[in-house]
Amino acid sequence: MKKFDRSFNGYNVEQVNSFVDDVISRVEDMITKMKNKDLEIDRLTKELEHYKNMDATLNRAVVMAEEAASKYKSNSIAESDLIITEAKKNANRIINDALLKAESLENDAARLRRNIITYKRRIKSLIEEQSSIIDDLDKVDID
Repeated sequence: MKKFDRSFNGYNVEQVNSFVDDVISRVEDMITKMKNKDLEIDRLTKELEHYKNMDATLNRAVVMAEEAASKYKSNSIAESDLIITEAKKNANRIINDALLKAESLENDAARLRRNIITYKRRIKSLIEEQSSIIDDLDKVDID
């Protein structure tokens, strides 16, 4: 606590005024510092709020990206499964068509072999008949 010298009319006015001026100056400095601190707190609070908003926005973007990736993955898997199923169906159809065609060709080849055998027999028989006729003609006397 500040002690003042006593004078004829009480305390020394200059000392009291100087002390009051010093107290006023210190209080004004403290008020200025408090205002600056309040401004800094407001600025930092706004900055923190801005970063919180950015964090929330980024989190929403990450969640949306994860959901989109999951959706695209599911769609891709479903589409690939469908493509595989269709490919298997087409492969089975192609194989079945090829088997039917091969069977048909085998049947045609067997029929042609039978026809060839039949025609060979007929031709052989005709040749034998013609040879017999020629032999009979040789026996006939033309003179």
